[in-house]
Amino acid sequence: MSDGVAGLRHQIAGAGELATVVRTMKAMAASSIGQYENAVRSLDEYARTVQLGLAASLRPLDTTALLAPASGRDAPIGAVVFGSDQGLVGRFNEVMLSYVVETLGAPPDGAVVWAVGERIQARLADVGLAAGAPFALPNGIAAITALVGRVLIALEQRRDAGEVGAVWLFHNQPKPGALYRPVGQRLLPLDAAWRQQWAQTPWPTRNLPELMNGPARTLPAFVREYLFISLFRACAESLASENASRLAAMQRAEKNIGELLDVLRRRFHRLRQSGIDAELFDVVAGFEALAEGRGER
Repeated sequence: MSDGVAGLRHQIAGAGELATVVRTMKAMAASSIGQYENAVRSLDEYARTVQLGLAASLRPLDTTALLAPASGRDAPIGAVVFGSDQGLVGRFNEVMLSYVVETLGAPPDGAVVWAVGERIQARLADVGLAAGAPFALPNGIAAITALVGRVLIALEQRRDAGEVGAVWLFHNQPKPGALYRPVGQRLLPLDAAWRQQWAQTPWPTRNLPELMNGPARTLPAFVREYLFISLFRACAESLASENASRLAAMQRAEKNIGELLDVLRRRFHRLRQSGIDAELFDVVAGFEALAEGRGER
């Protein structure tokens, strides 16, 4: 009896400690979601400025030569895929993997994949999309810029060498209600359709812009900022989605732990009560036996 009560008491204590850890992770995830979503909103105004700069740079003349792709048409596909470094995120990486496979189909041999996060790298390898050394996810807003710089350098090196053609960008995007959805965009090359889209962007005022240094210097600078913003936004939205998925997972875990604690406590009280009843019965039986022995004497 004592062993059963002690074992249940130990299980209850362990579940309580686990519940404390879950509550802490839940609070951290909720806090992280806010900072990454704020980063995305703060980026909107700067992104709008870059968009207008692209529109001004692409409108006045034919800029095809300035944006000519560095690699041939038959070069392998490249993809930058954002996942997670840590677990406890539900189906976050599995959803991302399914979307990548569905979008790319069966990419040819030699496809170059840059995995941002160790967990997504392992899942990409499972479907034959072997990635090189993964990029570690940043642990805060301030570290995103450095990560984006490293990714851009890797992209530029491969494209300059003709090892990569089209480059896709995949990440999870947050939705209302602590949800997320996988999204993707073709990041490179900047083709005629892309140029036409930005060239037709209406200017917000009647005062038309003027390029100070000409498109040969201005356009590449805006293109670099466009690529930077695309990757920065993808990283921030992916981190916000990851924490949203972790928050949902912790909420489910908290509920399951609460239900388990209720079961354990009810079992503990029943077992403890049965032990008390047995002790009382022993006392009563001993008293009656003692009383009968005195009566016989």
